[in-house]
Amino acid sequence: MTDVMVQKFPFSCSPCLNEADEQPVAEQRSHQSINQLEQGTLKAAKDPNNNPNQANSKLEYEDTVSASKVREAQAPSTDSDLQNIDMVYSEYCSTHSEPSASPNSPIKSSLTSDKQDRDLSSVENSRSKCQVSYKTVFEKWANLQYEEQRPSTKRQLSAESAAKSVTVRKRTTVASSKEEPVKSLTHTNPGTQLRKAGLPIRLSCQRQPRRQLFTSTGVFHKMDTHVISKGKELKEQAVFSPQSIARVITQGAKNELEKIRAIWVWLCHNIEYDLDGYLGLSPKLCTPEEVIKKGRGVCSGFSSICLEMCREVGIQCEEVSGYSKGIGHWPGRRLADKPSDHMWNAVWVKGQWELLDACWGAGTVNMDTKTFIKRFDDFYFLTEPRDFINSHFPDEENWQLLETPISLEQFALIPLKTSAFYTLGLTLQQPTQYKIITDDGKTTVSVSSCRRLTFAYELRQRDTETGAARQNELDGSCGLLSVTQQGMSLRLLPPEPGAYELKLFARPDGDSGTLLWVCTLELECPAVQQSQSVPPNPYLSWGLGSNAGAHGVKACSVPSQDALEVCETGECEVVLHTSRPLMMVCELVHSELDFALAKRCLALQIAAERLVCNVLCPYKGYYRLSVFVRDYDDGSGSFQNVGNFLLRCRGLGVNQNMLYPSDLSPWCGPGMRTQAVGLSHFSHTGALVNLPQGRCNITFHCSTSQLQIHAVLSAESCQKNKEKSNQAGFPLSRHILLTFTDSKVTVSVCVPQPGVYRLGLYGRTPPQQDYAPLCDYVLRSTCDRCGEPFPCVYSAWGKGCVLLEPRGGVLAPQSWVCFRVRVSSACRVSVLAEQRVDLKMNKSRVWEGKAFTGDIAQIKLTAATSDTSDMAVLMTFDVLNLESRL
Repeated sequence: MTDVMVQKFPFSCSPCLNEADEQPVAEQRSHQSINQLEQGTLKAAKDPNNNPNQANSKLEYEDTVSASKVREAQAPSTDSDLQNIDMVYSEYCSTHSEPSASPNSPIKSSLTSDKQDRDLSSVENSRSKCQVSYKTVFEKWANLQYEEQRPSTKRQLSAESAAKSVTVRKRTTVASSKEEPVKSLTHTNPGTQLRKAGLPIRLSCQRQPRRQLFTSTGVFHKMDTHVISKGKELKEQAVFSPQSIARVITQGAKNELEKIRAIWVWLCHNIEYDLDGYLGLSPKLCTPEEVIKKGRGVCSGFSSICLEMCREVGIQCEEVSGYSKGIGHWPGRRLADKPSDHMWNAVWVKGQWELLDACWGAGTVNMDTKTFIKRFDDFYFLTEPRDFINSHFPDEENWQLLETPISLEQFALIPLKTSAFYTLGLTLQQPTQYKIITDDGKTTVSVSSCRRLTFAYELRQRDTETGAARQNELDGSCGLLSVTQQGMSLRLLPPEPGAYELKLFARPDGDSGTLLWVCTLELECPAVQQSQSVPPNPYLSWGLGSNAGAHGVKACSVPSQDALEVCETGECEVVLHTSRPLMMVCELVHSELDFALAKRCLALQIAAERLVCNVLCPYKGYYRLSVFVRDYDDGSGSFQNVGNFLLRCRGLGVNQNMLYPSDLSPWCGPGMRTQAVGLSHFSHTGALVNLPQGRCNITFHCSTSQLQIHAVLSAESCQKNKEKSNQAGFPLSRHILLTFTDSKVTVSVCVPQPGVYRLGLYGRTPPQQDYAPLCDYVLRSTCDRCGEPFPCVYSAWGKGCVLLEPRGGVLAPQSWVCFRVRVSSACRVSVLAEQRVDLKMNKSRVWEGKAFTGDIAQIKLTAATSDTSDMAVLMTFDVLNLESRL
């Protein structure tokens, strides 16, 4: 019975009505029976000729129908019920005929608002004898029974609500042609103060959060589909009455929550914001019928239609006026001297007031193009008050629905956050106010998130004269954005003093859609920091990307928050730890670094569980190192950016003559390639090998007996200047020697001069004809002494051949030289000098002997595998002549 009564008695006074617009309506109700009221037998209501005021006739007929609905909702009346009605009626009349009626009267206590007291006073002064209809008394009597059955807390709320929901009106017994016609219901402009009767009372009990009302807006999918479909049908049928529309779209609603949802969805999908009306380019539409017919309206149009529809279906609803951070708002704007500019609604559902804004839920406005963008936004449907207060400040404090209300000054200091800020689960950690002031030319903004997101920012300098943000966006060198799984941190470095507008954007990680605007802040920079500019970053964020884990990168050796300090020698190392084999490419950017030179600054090592990028910095300042990966076995896949690292070189940088060779392959050092062919146990596990003495031995094991290894030594300086290579008299191939034993391979290198060299290892397995690259080593020698070449090796020098003595390939003339060599499967080993010398095998299976060089130019080391076979040349030694020696 209680719920039915609440629905049958919607509030009759709208907060959007000015008191001056409410016309007194004459109501002549003599002591007629309830049946006469139900049947509408009043003469003024039936006969238009007796009631020329059509608005009054219509209102009277609606009152008659309402009385009928109340009668249907109640139990069958008895004689005692009618006696009770008569008693209440008599008491009501006696009370209002005496101005000094007792304040404890139950009828009087239910009328608490000042406005109703004024209405009652006007009734008492207008007539010497108060005449009240049975319908009015019946409503009061029903409300008393309803109040007695409700808890005290809700009864207190209803007392205020009822005070604004009942209006006693009179009409003269004789219709006069001089009476002014009833004015149409016009709504107040934004900023009109709410009547005190409509204010909620703050309760001590804790509010139910939105998620307890409904888990997600997806539960309304069926209702939303129904409303959208019916909305199209009603538009085609030219139905513009909010009451008629409300009854149709709420058909099938199971509860008040679904009714409110139906009204909300209809408003957002059928009414657009009237931007021309707001800008004064066209008249504003006032009445709900006009707004519905044209399909557009300002904020008061949305709120008034919502109010009318809610009342029609028995939902307690109020219009709320106040300030908003919408069109025309900018951070720091002083609001105390300005009138409020917005209207929204509050509805009573499941025992508490909830807030909604259909105007903001329908879409947004682009002031640059002066257009309305239709975009349904569920956030403004029954929004949490703690989130709603960030963009909506009501004129009346109680409509904040907060246990601790905030002031208008505090509201103005809150950073501007969009609905996407809350739907993405963001929290602004720093700053706490809209305005940031740099300290020593820098400041930091940090945002935390409950899930992995992609972030971006936009920084625009404000015009010093107009204060408006300039169209030109500053490049990425003004900020360092670091994104983690828990949020982001943005370090700002404004290029010059002044005021700036900072906008933050975000979207779900892995979503290729448009980045969503989530927050706007103001930045004030009194003085800039004197430092080198940061290179632009087109990949949005610095540090290891939030999507790195999805692409197989677990961790990184570079901290995400700060720049990596490069050592004094101008080199650094970036290591990525991986969860699966990956392929990697890198990009190095500096303001003075071109593409060809940048290529010589990178040496990449690709291993099974880690990726290593060795970086050289030839200039002072900041560098951007961007890393891209793809699955190792996916040759057709595209590379994805997983990290962008800021490197800072404080020194003069590396000498450009010491940069890496330009012909380096992506396979530097032991890695996936060497592992795939069975090479392991490398003596040098990194890609870089330093040669303080100008020589080294690199060893490793080979598990494949048929694998043939080949090594190539090259240098950038020798390729550019062949004359310098010829002056030494020997090619670089003479400065490398391969030695094969059972499963061990030794690559001996002795570089001719200081510099940077590339040592390339190649392999093939017969019947393959071509050698495939296995890995490259970068050899860096700082030894000033020229290294001697090795003997010239021929194809007969293979597995099992080891040169013990002499190691150098250049012999002195006219001297005795001791030869010691191990040759597997050889039955005879000889040295061909001025005379042939056959070497003898010792107990260690080493062939040894001495030979005299004499004056010949070349000495050959030969071997035969059988007594009948010819001698094959294993290697040759050069003998210096006296002229070249001098």
